[in-house]
Amino acid sequence: MTSEFEMDARLDADTFPVAQWPLCDVRLMNDAQYPWLILVPRVAGARELYDLSEVQRRQLDLESILLSRTLMATFKGDKLNVAALGNVVSQLHIHHVVRFECDPSWPAPVWGRLPPQAMSDDLKSERLAKLASILAPDWAALSSNAVLD
Repeated sequence: MTSEFEMDARLDADTFPVAQWPLCDVRLMNDAQYPWLILVPRVAGARELYDLSEVQRRQLDLESILLSRTLMATFKGDKLNVAALGNVVSQLHIHHVVRFECDPSWPAPVWGRLPPQAMSDDLKSERLAKLASILAPDWAALSSNAVLD
């Protein structure tokens, strides 16, 4: 991680900060249709997974698995979509979208299917409060590799 890291302006505009983990910023997508979080590794210039060091990739894997399990346990989804597309925003970021068989895009992917529906202030506050309380893990207990190079 470096002081040169800067969040892409589009990610910043489309999401809300939830937590800061050892490698990634955890951000909530402003779309009321799905519980949708994004991990953004704080690594300047990273566009692809191979731009991360081996230690950073292991940490990203740990953070992604923890986020995935937590989201599915919390929202009781039917499926979890995890993807790093980067066709519009090239900065490395990994989407974690909880899917339901009754959601408006099922069974198709969420990307490009329907325009996002901005969350109401109440839904935004509710989701941010819920997520902040469950996304504060004890990183030292989870991994001896929490210190990144």
